[in-house]
Amino acid sequence: MGRFLLALVVLFGALILPLEAQTPGFPDMAARGTMEVPDPPSDPVIPFIDLTIRNPESGREVAFSVQLLLLLTVLSLAPSIIILMTSFLRISIVLDFVKRALSLQQVPPNQVILGISLFLTIFIMWPTFTRIYDNAIQPLSSGELSVEDAYREAEAPLRVFMYSQMRGRPENIRLFMAMRGLERPNTLADVPTYVLIPAFILNELTVAFKIGIMLFIPFIVIDMVVASALMSMGMIMLPPVMISMPFKLILFILVDGWGLLTEQMVRSFY
Repeated sequence: MGRFLLALVVLFGALILPLEAQTPGFPDMAARGTMEVPDPPSDPVIPFIDLTIRNPESGREVAFSVQLLLLLTVLSLAPSIIILMTSFLRISIVLDFVKRALSLQQVPPNQVILGISLFLTIFIMWPTFTRIYDNAIQPLSSGELSVEDAYREAEAPLRVFMYSQMRGRPENIRLFMAMRGLERPNTLADVPTYVLIPAFILNELTVAFKIGIMLFIPFIVIDMVVASALMSMGMIMLPPVMISMPFKLILFILVDGWGLLTEQMVRSFY
């Protein structure tokens, strides 16, 4: 009986041991729980930007503000200047005509056509851009020219290029001069820039459409021959474009169409 009571006492003592003695220790690198509230994060530091607007103290500051506005205006109009005052307009229209004449819908994509037009424009306009850089941009950056003089020096090569494209066709210049009520010009110096630019744009559209018509003629002949052959064989439901497009592509590749087209477009500007 005494041994039985001793066993009960030992069992009861084992049951009432503290929880810490029975619980295994935390593993290494383990985080213990806590009831403490962490400190709130500090406020982010935002820099203070101050833009001060004040009245100009001299005429030079007024001129600088006006020049800055004019520069921003020119930068915003740079895409239009590149498209309308260079060879880009004619080249892009002619390439689009070629794409339509070959009955191609997605090949080459429009982005590729615009990229080709851009780099051909840089190739053709490189002498003009070089003169603008040497006579206007470089002297302006070194402080040898003012903004007004640099503008005149940069304008001159572009005016010469645009006028050279209309040397044999001055009708557009006379048209805009007459609409503006100006006298008939004798030299390029008598033509204002705001008259020369729209006259050049109309001239480029006219020349580009003439080239496009000449490109369309041989491919239209192929379309007519294929359509007549299909009708004579009774294949009315078959679209002629499906048959004529491979023949047009073969003809275009055999005559080295891209090389001839590029060469003639470059020569048309000289």
